[in-house]
Amino acid sequence: EVQLVESGGGLVQAGGSLRLSCAASGFTFDDYGIGWFRQAPGKEREGVSCFSMSDSSTYYADSVKGRFTISSDNAKNTVYLQMNSLKPEDTAVYYCTAGPIDLCVTHDYRYWGQGTQVTVSS
Repeated sequence: EVQLVESGGGLVQAGGSLRLSCAASGFTFDDYGIGWFRQAPGKEREGVSCFSMSDSSTYYADSVKGRFTISSDNAKNTVYLQMNSLKPEDTAVYYCTAGPIDLCVTHDYRYWGQGTQVTVSS
């Protein structure tokens, strides 16, 4: 059974940092792509970042470029999202998603975690 478990969310002041983790199990980590989405109250789910296991390429939404960094620890089957210089508008539930290795291009999001809340106070 495929499982994605997010952790690391919380409450932080504007300008602060958080590191989210997505621990994956039930599939061969190296054969998949992993992405992060977020959903703020009353808004649609928004793609934040994506990591391709095939060539370690990374993708970011314009709103987080230069502030967020996605990385992978294959030994731990875990993908991280380092979030720096956080803004109140980053407040949302953050979800981890996984799919085929070309996920970042095909957007074939097959599996989702339960989400972790990030709240940035002004």
